[in-house]
Amino acid sequence: MTVSKFIPRSDHVGSLLRPASVSRARQKFFQEKTITSEELSKVEDEAILDLVKMQESIGLHVVTDGEARRSFWHYDFMGHLTGFNLEERDNGVQFAGVKLRPIFPTINGQLDFPTDHPMLGHFHYLAQNSSVVPKISIPGPSCCHFRTDVNDIRYAPYQDIEVLMADLTKTYKKAVHAFYDAGCRYLQMDDIFFAYLCDPKHRQAKADVGQDSDYLIECYAKMMHDSIKDRPADMTIGMHMCRGNFRSTYAAEGSYDAVADAVFNQTGVDVFFMEYDTDRAGDLSPLGNLSKGDQRVMLGFITTKSGGLESIDDLKLQFDKAAKYVDYEQMGIAPQCGFASTEEGNEITNDDQKRKLELVMECEQAIWS
Repeated sequence: MTVSKFIPRSDHVGSLLRPASVSRARQKFFQEKTITSEELSKVEDEAILDLVKMQESIGLHVVTDGEARRSFWHYDFMGHLTGFNLEERDNGVQFAGVKLRPIFPTINGQLDFPTDHPMLGHFHYLAQNSSVVPKISIPGPSCCHFRTDVNDIRYAPYQDIEVLMADLTKTYKKAVHAFYDAGCRYLQMDDIFFAYLCDPKHRQAKADVGQDSDYLIECYAKMMHDSIKDRPADMTIGMHMCRGNFRSTYAAEGSYDAVADAVFNQTGVDVFFMEYDTDRAGDLSPLGNLSKGDQRVMLGFITTKSGGLESIDDLKLQFDKAAKYVDYEQMGIAPQCGFASTEEGNEITNDDQKRKLELVMECEQAIWS
């Protein structure tokens, strides 16, 4: 019997602007320490219901919880893996004109995915309260390596990068099956550092610590492939790539040329979310590496970094250009990134956000209906 797999034509990356109620409750819990974790969760639960209702009212085929329970798109997941810790320091990662909050991951023991990882519960709550396809996004396995400084890998066996990546693969394979057992049929991995490895300055930074970027690209693709290759046939895996998204700024630039073959042809991913809202992403020719078949690339011509609304005519023109390299049947539409990769959110309004999501659906109707 053939098992069908859900492949979206339209979608969004995942994060949404945090509701004011959540921001205030998180301040009360983390800074002021005036409410309990149960009280915080109740506020988050209620806000997520509203976020789901908003997404469904627009007609989205896929909904998320907006990552409303998270501070960061990646560290909240990583910090709950066995063997990982998060440390606060003086200076954060540099973006264009602004620095990220100074939180840094460290590896202090053997890595594993715990059976009580909180994001399993986060997904379960979303699935119970949505009437369309529920999706959860987690950082991809490359994130755990790329974002951990070599001096913060304190578990001695992981000085051998192959040992580290083998254990990351085992950890993520376990995570994939745990989410499936929790009912997840659409899991997204945010593996944005493939795009970072297209940027000369990031490639040089890796070279400065003795790491070859092309070797890392191969390793990252293999980690993804081996993490998901044994997933059940009805589980869709998405991968998001971008060049950073913090308060409407960015951290990298460069064409996908260096990674396109590895990403499209060596990972085994079903759906690719690709940033294409500025010239920083280069031209569309890397799309020609996508093999004909059932995979789909969600082209991020709609930006979440500013509130100005793209026109349908301009979006159609962009897709016409992309069609020189990939069939329309293998394309879809999604914004280039989330609206709030961290709890600070991008420099847009809730109305802007809703209009952007409505535009996603309008674009789907205009091009594929």
